[in-house]
Amino acid sequence: MKATRPIRIITSLSIAVVVISAISWLGLGQVSGAINRIDVFGSLSKRPDKPNTALNYLLVGSDTRAGLTKEQSKLLRVGTTKSAAGARSDTMLLIHISKARDKATIISIPRDSLVTIPAHQSTIHKDRTVAAAQGKINSAYAWGGAPLLIQTVEEATGIRIDHYVEIGFAGFAGMVDALGGIQVCTKKNINDPNSHLILSAGIHTLDGIEALKYVRTRDFDGMGDIGRMQRQQQFMSAVLRKVTSTGVLLNPIKLLNFFNAAIATVQTDTQLNQSDLITLAKQLKNLSASKVRTLTIPLGNSNARVPGLGSVVIWDKVLAPDLFARLRADLPLVNEATPSPSASSTASATPTVIDKFRTRTADENPCGALK
Repeated sequence: MKATRPIRIITSLSIAVVVISAISWLGLGQVSGAINRIDVFGSLSKRPDKPNTALNYLLVGSDTRAGLTKEQSKLLRVGTTKSAAGARSDTMLLIHISKARDKATIISIPRDSLVTIPAHQSTIHKDRTVAAAQGKINSAYAWGGAPLLIQTVEEATGIRIDHYVEIGFAGFAGMVDALGGIQVCTKKNINDPNSHLILSAGIHTLDGIEALKYVRTRDFDGMGDIGRMQRQQQFMSAVLRKVTSTGVLLNPIKLLNFFNAAIATVQTDTQLNQSDLITLAKQLKNLSASKVRTLTIPLGNSNARVPGLGSVVIWDKVLAPDLFARLRADLPLVNEATPSPSASSTASATPTVIDKFRTRTADENPCGALK
C-alpha cells in the first residue's frame, strides 16, 4: 500500500481533506504502516520559524509511470517506466490548514515560477556543489528531489512546510475510479493532441484515465499552464463536492477502496506518523467544501522571458508577499469591510467582501448544478 502523488490538485484535496478525514473511520493501523515514507527534512537547515500551530502541506504531482498497467500507459500514451524513466513535477500545491482546523486553503504554484534555487549537490558530479541561481521551480525537484524543492519553496515564501505528500499517475487514476468517476463541465470543445483528450463542450463524467488526461491538458486554449491550473482547481473542487455529498466518508467500503487506490503510489515525509494523522482526521472530519478555498499564487507576469531559461512565470511583487504573510500568520485571505458606523440604509450596512487574491470556495461550481 503506497500513496501516489496527486496528479495535480486532486491529491491535495484528497490527502489534505478527504484521505485525512477518512482515517478516523479506517483506523489507519494497517494502512499507515504501508505508506511509503521518505526523509525530506533531514538535510535541511536554516528553515523558517513556525509562529503558530497551523499546518502547511506541500503536495507534488509526479509523472512517474510506476504502478500503471500496460493498458493504462497505452491509453495515456505516456510510455513505460523504461521509456520514461524517473519522475518530474508538473504540479505543486501548498495546502494551508488553519490552526483551528476549520478552514483550508489550496494554492497552486506554477511549475515555471521564477525563483532562486538554493546551492545543492550536482546530480552528475556528486563531489560538486551547484551554486544558488535563478531557475524554474520545477527544476528544484528535478535536480534535488523533495528536499531541494521544499528548501526552494520555503526560501521563496518564508512559509515552513510541515509535511510532504507526493502522488503519481496510478494512484490518481485509482482514486477517481474508486469514487465512481468525477463530473466536469467544459465550456469549450477540447481536442488536445498532446494529452490525447477529446471532449465536447458540456458535462462529462470522467473515469481515472480520462481524468488524468483532463488535469494534464494544456495545449487547446492558448492559456498553457495557467488554464491547466484553473481546470485542476475546478476538478479538485468537484472531487470534494462528490465526497462530501454522496456519503463516501460514511461508507467504509468506498473509503477502503479510495484509500487502497491512493496508497498505491503515495509517498509522505517520515514525520507524518499515525498518531498525527488520526488526530488531524478527528479535527477535520466536519470540514465542508465551503470552508476550502483554492487560488493560484498572484502573478505579475505569466509569460516573461529570461535568457537561458526561456518562458517563466513571475509572481506579483506586492500580492504574493502579502499572501505568504497572511498564511504565515494564519490570517483570513478574504476580508469583509466594516460598514461605516453612520450608515443607516440596509444596503450601506452590508459588509463589502474584499477578495484581492481571487479565491474560490470548493463548493462553487462555475458550470451550474452537477449531479
